[in-house]
Amino acid sequence: MTEDMLDDAGQETPERLRRRASRLLSHVTMQSDRLVTDGLAKVDARRWHYAVLASLEEFGPGSQATLSRRTGIYRSDMVGVLNELAERHLVERAPDPGDRRRNVITITAQGRRQLGRLDKVLDDLHEELLAPLLPAEREQLMDLLTRLADHHRGN
Repeated sequence: MTEDMLDDAGQETPERLRRRASRLLSHVTMQSDRLVTDGLAKVDARRWHYAVLASLEEFGPGSQATLSRRTGIYRSDMVGVLNELAERHLVERAPDPGDRRRNVITITAQGRRQLGRLDKVLDDLHEELLAPLLPAEREQLMDLLTRLADHHRGN
């Protein structure tokens, strides 16, 4: 038995399972999620914080519904995320001049600085996640994953 036939707990894994793309993707996803969740927690942040700040930085101000669509965060969860970010002075809410029933969310200068810090944290975490790959392999992996995601997003 070779080392590549063992799972994380040192148990044997059948070849059929080790050769399934869906299983490999799930395994790497679990590792990635754990790494990112733990890494962001060390700096008192969550992946949803990053998603909202990145969306506001890239696309500008938006309503809660717009941010929900851009980030994939459920609308019911978005209020809590925005409350956390507003308490930290990373975003501001203001009534929408075109529709006073809704708010427009804007990233603050402090939010931009926090986003830069989170970019660095995530860069380091991704470096750790992709450590076994050469730079060209990392680029190829990103291209392949993007192609898969784009294909399945359209379904």
